[in-house]
Amino acid sequence: MRELEQLKPQEIWHFFDKITQIPRPSRKEEKIIQYLLDFAKEHHLTAEKDEVGNVLISKIASPGMESMKTVILQSHLDMVCEKNSNIIHDFDNDPIQTYIEDGWVKAKGTTLGGDDGIGIAASMAILASKNIKHGPIECFFTVDEESGMTGAFGLKPGFLKGEILLNLDSEDEGELFIGCAGGMDTTAIFTFKKESVPDGYFSCKISVFGLNGGHSGDDINKGLGNSNKILVNFLNLIAGKTDLRLTEFNGGNLRNAIAREAFAIVCIPSSDKELIRKELNIYTADVQREYQETEKHLNLDLDSIKSPDFVIDKTTQNQLFNALLNCPHGMIAMSKSIDGLVETSTNLASVKFDKNDTIVIGTSQRSSVDESIKEIAVKVASNFTSNGAKVNQSDGYPGWTPKLDSKILQVTEKAYQKLFGVKAQVKAIHAGLECGLFLTKYPNLDMVSFGPTVKGAHSPDERMNIETVQKFWDLLIEVLQHIERTTA
Repeated sequence: MRELEQLKPQEIWHFFDKITQIPRPSRKEEKIIQYLLDFAKEHHLTAEKDEVGNVLISKIASPGMESMKTVILQSHLDMVCEKNSNIIHDFDNDPIQTYIEDGWVKAKGTTLGGDDGIGIAASMAILASKNIKHGPIECFFTVDEESGMTGAFGLKPGFLKGEILLNLDSEDEGELFIGCAGGMDTTAIFTFKKESVPDGYFSCKISVFGLNGGHSGDDINKGLGNSNKILVNFLNLIAGKTDLRLTEFNGGNLRNAIAREAFAIVCIPSSDKELIRKELNIYTADVQREYQETEKHLNLDLDSIKSPDFVIDKTTQNQLFNALLNCPHGMIAMSKSIDGLVETSTNLASVKFDKNDTIVIGTSQRSSVDESIKEIAVKVASNFTSNGAKVNQSDGYPGWTPKLDSKILQVTEKAYQKLFGVKAQVKAIHAGLECGLFLTKYPNLDMVSFGPTVKGAHSPDERMNIETVQKFWDLLIEVLQHIERTTA
């Protein structure tokens, strides 16, 4: 028996362990989809896949519970694929290497995929069980939640029959979520010209590493560092003291993750190579002091390298630096109606040099107020266009407006109080759940979201608390046994 399968409850950990062995990057969910279809066939369950790849597996009610309303258990199939730069891992083919430490399940140098592998595992455990009592069940597995929500966007009316939806994609045990932020993406593209490296120039690679990273919604107000911001601040500092020429800037990765690592390849006059080393030491000390409470492993490094083949033109370099320096990042506003909830934020997610002599910058904006999404997106776009970039913006996705009189919320609150003797906290979340999109197709759905505690999501520090998985499982079973019955 594998290590995770020995954990309790075994029903859910068995399937979670299986899921970690199946590659499932966003938009590459074919293997996990086939696994689910094979699972349904093995267990004699009805399964279907829609045009975009979403999977629906249905199970009839337990004897005596046929009159209960149909419940949809919803989770997403894809995972964020982030790794530390010193780790060799092919997310398209390699299994996640898990281990247990101090009451947490972790992965070796990569994201764990607890977001939302644990939701998939819980649904599969319910489907496989012969003992758990429940009404009619639909387990709905969406594709591409992390990179574009195309599964939720592509959902057709009529595919789901249930009236109640339990979203199994939140990450704080003891908290019940009934609302989430909407959002959109803003992408900026610079086109540069290649120029020869000036004679007598010293070439080096400057790296920012050791940052925590994290979820660009849940963690955006925690004072974490952004590697892209830290790096461009240093490059701009040096550019003000000597003739710095840029060859490459590569930082961050996914739109919904705070950038953890970044590097730049630059050239400066050889006479100033001691200057850049001295300034890096001073800057590193300053930035470590600034983030001493939140980024204890933050560091910068400089390595001399052979001369690159080119540098980018100075005009584009200046425009890029100005745009990155002035690009908003982080929390913009707190909610005026819900204590402790971030209302609006924006994330400077990634900077990538493309083979087509372009620089692609990815950002994402979130807010629980639709107009505020547009306002911050306009500011971000204006910053880039004023610096010579072309800008594209996504259509965005809607938020989920809290419904305090929700019947399934009341059932879940009572179940939590009964099981654990304390009240669950009812909250909205600054992350983007798919629930808002579901409501556009199924406006009468009654929904609540809950899950175990997952920390460090969207980063290689992702970890799942073992004790809370048991509580998550117990709560799910208790809720399923107290679903409202139909009136017909």
